[in-house]
Parts: sequence; structure tokens; C-alpha cells
Amino acid sequence: MDRRDFIKSSCAFCGVAIAGVALIDSCKKPAPTPVVVNFTLDLTNSANSALNSVGGYVYSNNVIVARINSAVAATSFVALSEACTHAGCTVSYSGSSSRFVCPCHGGMFDTSGNVVSGPPPSALTKYKTTLSGNILSVNS
Repeated sequence: MDRRDFIKSSCAFCGVAIAGVALIDSCKKPAPTPVVVNFTLDLTNSANSALNSVGGYVYSNNVIVARINSAVAATSFVALSEACTHAGCTVSYSGSSSRFVCPCHGGMFDTSGNVVSGPPPSALTKYKTTLSGNILSVNS
């Protein structure tokens, strides 16, 4: 192999290696910065009707709010950031498994936002929920 062929081969190898690293890295997104939230949901409003049943959920202000079964109360609410900490995809709630699921890479989170399985590097941000009559408040 002469010098010219060696340099061509070396450059091609480096280019492939850099492209491979960039491809792998492109799947990762930095964990979203927790956002200060302070909003209310009127459970009599038809847009929030899913929250009147255990297993139902809605999205509001970049937060997923779900009605869950709880050991403390017959039913309660949980509010978590809606963006998966792995690739930023929007999670959904599975009432049958009591898990928040990311459809992109199979990440799963419990009702406290902790990672149960999959590639997410960190937990979802959890927000405080308070029910007063038909008004559900969600706060940081």
C-alpha cells in the first residue's frame, strides 16, 4: 500500500467512525429542564373528561395528568412531565399496567416518574396535584 492509498483509507475509516458516533449520539437528547407549572383543570369540562375515570389521562402545559388507583385513596391523580428523558417523545399512560410508556424506544416509568425499564437515563419530573371540588390544580 502506498502513501496515497493509506491516507485515503485512513480518511475513509475516520469518516465512517465519526458518522457512526454521530448517528448513535443523535438518538440521545438532553433531559428536559424542569418547567415551573401552575395550572388548573376543570373536571366538568369535556376536554378533561378522561380524568373522570381511573386510567384516563390528558395533556396540558407539557404535563401528562392521569387518574390512577392508589393505596392511600380510592383514586388519585398524578402529573408528570410529558417528554421522555431519553429522546423527548411524548409518553402516554397505560391504566392496565399503571405505567407511563414512551412509544419511541419502549421506556417505562412508574407513577412517581421513576424509570422502570428501557433506555431513559432519568426520571420524569413529578408535579403536585390537589383536587378541590371539580378543580384539579397542578403545581411545581
